[in-house]
Amino acid sequence: MTCTSYSCQVTSSSEPADRTRLTKSAVVDQALRLADSVGLEALTIRKLATELGVTPMALYWHFRSKEELLIGLVERVWGEIDLDVDRSAPWPDQLRTLFESLLAVLRAHPAAPKLLLEFDKQTEASLRPTELTLEILRGAGFDREHAAGIARYALWNGIMLVMSEPGSEWLSVEERVQGQRKKQITFAMLSPDAYPQLVDCAFALTSSDDPEFHYQLGVSLFIAGVEAIAAKLQ
Repeated sequence: MTCTSYSCQVTSSSEPADRTRLTKSAVVDQALRLADSVGLEALTIRKLATELGVTPMALYWHFRSKEELLIGLVERVWGEIDLDVDRSAPWPDQLRTLFESLLAVLRAHPAAPKLLLEFDKQTEASLRPTELTLEILRGAGFDREHAAGIARYALWNGIMLVMSEPGSEWLSVEERVQGQRKKQITFAMLSPDAYPQLVDCAFALTSSDDPEFHYQLGVSLFIAGVEAIAAKLQ
C-alpha cells in the first residue's frame, strides 16, 4: 500500500530512525536503571521503550524477547566487577578484593541479586570473575572441589549479604523502628536466669542499622572461613 499523507511517511520512517539512534549498550543501560528503580517484575519492553522515547519494535531489533534483555542485564552486572586484583598480594587479600568488588556491584544495583539468582546463565562476563576466583584459590593450594565450592559460595554469600542488608526491607522508618522495639521488649522480658545473654544483647540483636558493619563483618567471616579451611587442608 502506498502512503501519501505526511503523517504516514513519518510513521513508516520512525522505526529505522529508532534503530539508528539506539545502541544495544544504551538499551541495557536504561533497562538496568529502570529495573533498579521499579524492580524486575515491572520491567517491560513497552515501559522501557517509553523511557527511551522509541517504539517497542525498535527494542526488538536488539533483543527478541524480555528474557534476552534480562540476559543482557546479567552480562552488564557481571561486567562491572573490577578484576584488577594485585596478584602479588597474599591470596586472602586478593580474594577479599574480588569479593568486595562483587558486593559493591550488587549494592549499586538493587535488581542485581534477584537477577543473578533467576538468570544463572553462563556468559562471557560471568566466566572471567569465576576464572579469576578459581585461579586465586588454586594458587592458594585448594584442590578442584574446594576451589569450586568456595567460588560458588562466594556468589551466594554476596547475594545473601546484600539481600539481608539492615534497613533494606520494604518498610518505612517508623515501621522498622516499631518492629525493633517489639523485638527488644520480647527479648528483654525473657527470664534472665534462663536466657542471660539474650536479655543482655536484646538491643544489639534488634537495632543494628549500620550497613557498613554488616558488610565488614560478612566479608571478614567469609575470608576467615576460607583461611580456616586452607589451614586444615595443609
